[in-house]
Amino acid sequence: MEHNVKLEGKEHFHGSDLEKIEKYFGIPKESIIGFGANVNPLGISPKMRKKLAENMDVITSYPDPDYTELRKHIADYTGCLPEQILVGNGCTELISLFIQVLKPEHTLIVSPTYSEYEREIRLSKGEVRYYALQEASGFRLDPDDFCSALAYRPQLCILCNPNNPTSTASSPEEMRRILACCKKQGTFVMIDETYAEFAPEELSVSSVKLLKEYDNFVILRGISKFFAAPGLRLGYAMTGGLQLLACVKERQNPWALNSLADAAGSLMFTDTDYIEKTRKLISSERKRIYEELRTWKQIKVYPPYANFILVRILKKGVTSYDVFVHAIRKGLMLRDCSTFPGLEDETFFRFCFMMPDQNTELLNCLKEILD
Repeated sequence: MEHNVKLEGKEHFHGSDLEKIEKYFGIPKESIIGFGANVNPLGISPKMRKKLAENMDVITSYPDPDYTELRKHIADYTGCLPEQILVGNGCTELISLFIQVLKPEHTLIVSPTYSEYEREIRLSKGEVRYYALQEASGFRLDPDDFCSALAYRPQLCILCNPNNPTSTASSPEEMRRILACCKKQGTFVMIDETYAEFAPEELSVSSVKLLKEYDNFVILRGISKFFAAPGLRLGYAMTGGLQLLACVKERQNPWALNSLADAAGSLMFTDTDYIEKTRKLISSERKRIYEELRTWKQIKVYPPYANFILVRILKKGVTSYDVFVHAIRKGLMLRDCSTFPGLEDETFFRFCFMMPDQNTELLNCLKEILD
């Protein structure tokens, strides 16, 4: 269905800005298919939905302050140790807590990327520099070049793996080289693995196994994207730096995670049917869409490792905002990437993989403006 949208100047929207979209374009948010939020299209697990409905009484008591059972399930799911895990009220809280404890004067952030990192550094009065991934190299992180950029010895470096919005990723061997370099000069590394579970083979990008070798980094993950439960606000950190972890936990407010999220988390990480179904769906659609888009002459795409793909427009006279508006008229919301540092030239947009029929609808829509 095509909507007659109201355009009053140019506006930018994030992936979850459905209320803002509804107000600005006059499109009911219920009718919008969200290709911009990077959330699992299967929605929450039916098994978890049923179990939570049967156990709503958990909200009548406080959760275990140490979240012992939840951390055990996370450890079994990820392959790390329970004592290496701290749970929190979403990754945002954990990013903030680690930065508060580390108090870095200088931080190097791999870009383009998520804006929350810089915000937290600025709040702690730190200085931020960006290491820009290059389009000419397909937005791949070069470990040797990156290590050269660390010569000014920042106290902290932050990277997202797989990266948002480029969907590119570094291998564990590449991360080992970076961690060794950072260890040598006293730089702590924060690795956001929000999208690692979507990767073709999770172990091909995750740094979890490196926790046995290095204590100068932390891995952050959550349940918002892969488990489609952003409202539960459950994030977790994994690090071999147990002394640092204790300092962060000491600063954290008690019962940071509510009883419902605690119970839901224990169910999610053991729901193997849902996990396998998600990986199979995303893997199949990622391959299909990438292979299709590679044949289009008016765009350029980059091999995706996450559940979304970055597209560069080559067609003259068409901007990322034009593509956004063309899609939203049909109730399809993708992400105009011109607000990301390094992608400001209005030629990049990103969309996540939804259900097969929805993905086909979006491809047909994009063909209309990019063919």
